[in-house]
Amino acid sequence: MIKGFGGIFWRTKNLDDIKKWYSEVLKIDIENWNGAIIKPESGNETILSFFTEDDLYFPPEQQVMLNFQVDNLNETIKHLEQIGVPLAKKKEISEFGKFIWIKDPDGRLVELWEK
Repeated sequence: MIKGFGGIFWRTKNLDDIKKWYSEVLKIDIENWNGAIIKPESGNETILSFFTEDDLYFPPEQQVMLNFQVDNLNETIKHLEQIGVPLAKKKEISEFGKFIWIKDPDGRLVELWEK
């Protein structure tokens, strides 16, 4: 029945700061309607995963965590270092891939994943 996600929507206290951060840090082309259309490449996947309220994979006070798939995590780390964005958690490697975490201006933990 479900073909895929239609979008991700959330509220922010400072729309201009959030738009600028996601545009500069993650290179998402934010349009005038305050959003972007991200067209997945062949082979990309969208994961839907549930966590218990007390799971510490991401902060319990954060209801949702964004996870963006990247082509090359090492290049992404270099980009983040060049623009002064610190890692919130260091790089981890598991059977699911390579992961790093950063925080957006609202303090939301964002996961970056190389499959």
